Amino acid sequence: MWGPYLVEPKDQVDHWSQRSLEIFGTLSENPATGVRFTSGIEASRTAETAPDWATTLPGFRPCQAAELPSGFTAGYRFTVPLIDMPVYLAYLQQRLRRAGGTVEQRTLGSLAEAGPSSAIINCTGLGSRALVPDPDLRPIRGQHVVVSNPGLTEFFSEDTGTSPDLLCIYPHGDTVVLGGTAIDGEGGLGPDEEAASAILRRCAQVEPRLAEARVLGGRVGARPTRGKVRVEADRLADGTLVVHNYGHGGAGVTLSWGCAENVLTLLGER
Repeated sequence: MWGPYLVEPKDQVDHWSQRSLEIFGTLSENPATGVRFTSGIEASRTAETAPDWATTLPGFRPCQAAELPSGFTAGYRFTVPLIDMPVYLAYLQQRLRRAGGTVEQRTLGSLAEAGPSSAIINCTGLGSRALVPDPDLRPIRGQHVVVSNPGLTEFFSEDTGTSPDLLCIYPHGDTVVLGGTAIDGEGGLGPDEEAASAILRRCAQVEPRLAEARVLGGRVGARPTRGKVRVEADRLADGTLVVHNYGHGGAGVTLSWGCAENVLTLLGER
C-alpha cells in the first residue's frame, strides 16, 4: 500500500511520494499493472491525529465511531494505491524488456564489478552495506501471510507507532495479504511460524471473516533502512559515475517513481 513508512528526510520523502502517487494514478488505468486505487481505513487505539500525508489523499475524512473495530478510538478513511506486487513486478520486467533492457542475475563483490559502463545505478538495497560500503544501512525484517479472500474489498491498517507487531489487511482479488512485523536489525528471510500465527490472530480480531480463511503462503523481506534515503551521485576510483538509490525503508514502492526521476536528473547532470 502506498504510504511513507520508516523513511526520512520528510521534505524529500513528501516530494517523492507525491510524484509516485501521480504516476500510480496513471498506472491504475491498466489492470495489467496490478495497481488499483482502493478505499479503506487506518485506525489507532489511541487518539492519534492523522499523518500529514493522509490528509491530502482522495476521500480523506475522520471515521465515525461506528466504523471502527472494537478497541480503536480514532481512524481515518482515504483512498490510496493498493499494489499486487507479483503482478506489478512482472509488469515492470515486461516494460523493461520492451524498452530494450535485459535482466541478468549475478553476485558482485563490488560496484566496480558491475562495469565497464558509462554509468551505474546502484539500487541494491541492503546489498549496499557491503558494496558501497555503507555501515548506516540496517535491515528491518517484515513478514506477511497470504490467505484466501472471504469477501473483503477494502484495506485496513493500524497505526502501531514503533511497535514491531503491525496490523494490516490488503485485499487483492481472490487473496488477502495480512501483516505484519517490523523487527529492527533482523534480516533473515526464513518464515517464522510463531510470527505468522500472531499475524493471523491480530487480523482476525479486527476482521472475524479472516478466522476461517485458508492460508496460501507467506512473504518475508528485509526493509533496507538508514537515517536518510540516499539518492545522490558519486564516482568510482576509475571515474565511473555511480548514482545511488537505496535506503527506502518500508516505503520502497511509495517513493519509487519520485526517486527514479531524481536519478534521471542526476544522470543528466553528469
